[in-house]
Amino acid sequence: MTRVLITGMSGLIGGILRRHLEGVGGYELTALNRRPVDGVRCFQGDISDIDAVKPAMQGQDVVVHLAAYLGSDDWEGQLAGNVIGTYNVYEAARLAGVKRVVFASSGNAIRGFERVPPYEAIANGRYDEVPEDFPKITHEMVRPERLYGAAKVWGEALGRHFTNVYDISVLCVRIGSVTDGNRPRDTRERAIYLSHRDVAQILHKCVDAPYDLKYDIFLATSDNKWSYRDLTHPRDVLGYQPQDSADSFE
Repeated sequence: MTRVLITGMSGLIGGILRRHLEGVGGYELTALNRRPVDGVRCFQGDISDIDAVKPAMQGQDVVVHLAAYLGSDDWEGQLAGNVIGTYNVYEAARLAGVKRVVFASSGNAIRGFERVPPYEAIANGRYDEVPEDFPKITHEMVRPERLYGAAKVWGEALGRHFTNVYDISVLCVRIGSVTDGNRPRDTRERAIYLSHRDVAQILHKCVDAPYDLKYDIFLATSDNKWSYRDLTHPRDVLGYQPQDSADSFE
């Protein structure tokens, strides 16, 4: 049994991943959450308090860090939830001897490219302005949108530091748009839609990846016709094969 701690299990993606891993079996799941999570061992606490984080890390093999503060331009919230909180997760994992942290980054780490062509045209559905062979954005590129995106870039960089200094495996996933209804809600999401099945797949593959994969960043969307985010890297490294597409809802 691989022992997996999921922070933010009560959230949308946390619940999706929990159900997926319970369905395939072979995982002992624990939650670190601000409110109780029924049916699973749960530690209650806020990730901005490292003393609340440390007990949940004991005995874990992998931490999937999904808890986050989503207020795009609220600095105090970003500082507590996504700067201090992310540091606390990495540090507590290191102290407990956790082998890997899967960090839920965000497409907002590169969403700033939607301010320039041809990505701006794609986001706004002006597809006639998009060249046939436009260059896609890769995992090696950074152009954050708002404080939230910048905080996620911080989390990626901090993960690199922990890998370099402490040899812990850190895999970062720049998650696309995962919605309650499991479908794109507007024109922009036709490009960045990520289905429930596909987000569970890529996070599962990060949990199971060989531990000698020490650090990496992966973009994650479904197989959308107008995606501007290059999925070559997660396909080659993780074997990620998106099963769904925004285009099925046209």
